[in-house]
Amino acid sequence: MSSLINGLSSDGRNPFSYVKFEQINRDSVTPWLTLDEITQQLNLFGDESQDTYLSSIELATRQAIEDYLGLSIFSVSYRVWYGTQMSGENTLAFDLPEVSQNFYPDQAGVQINSLKYWSNAFPPVLTTVASSNYYYDASGNKVVVNSLPNTVNESMTAPIVIDYTTAPNPIAAYPVIKQAGLLLLTHLYNQRSNTTDSLLREIPFGVATLLRNYKPLIM
Repeated sequence: MSSLINGLSSDGRNPFSYVKFEQINRDSVTPWLTLDEITQQLNLFGDESQDTYLSSIELATRQAIEDYLGLSIFSVSYRVWYGTQMSGENTLAFDLPEVSQNFYPDQAGVQINSLKYWSNAFPPVLTTVASSNYYYDASGNKVVVNSLPNTVNESMTAPIVIDYTTAPNPIAAYPVIKQAGLLLLTHLYNQRSNTTDSLLREIPFGVATLLRNYKPLIM
């Protein structure tokens, strides 16, 4: 197999080893902020007429916070596609685009569900790699693979596929994160349209300021 590293363009726009990734499962049901917290934030005491609407914007708020931070408040599953890599007898490393922490220090924030590759048969056959042949390296946010067979398809752009799930992140319970969520939810509640005829200004110590220290720094 020739030596290739895909996902790194000639102008260096993607320094990671993956070609593309997609969300394949995400919790769109479980509430993060409680209705009690929301109604107190909005001063809607005793008013239950908007509970359904409040629940819907609570879900939008939570997912917006997750997307902004790149961290999962609740578990999210991803599928990541990689080109072929090979360098002599060295082990292979596949970067994961989104990761998480865990409530328990001895447990990883990521569960690798499967590692598969498309073979060089015609047509290609999707083949599963045994879990004993790889592990997750939390220190580098990557999957380390002992080896891959020489039957990996080199004609395909991204024949190697990893499915994984992130653990719920402990920071979801931090008061500063929840307060940022309540501020964002208040904005969505008050702005029912995508346009406005008035000039809006972001408040000091708003959502972005509260979340800034928790946004992962990518080196």
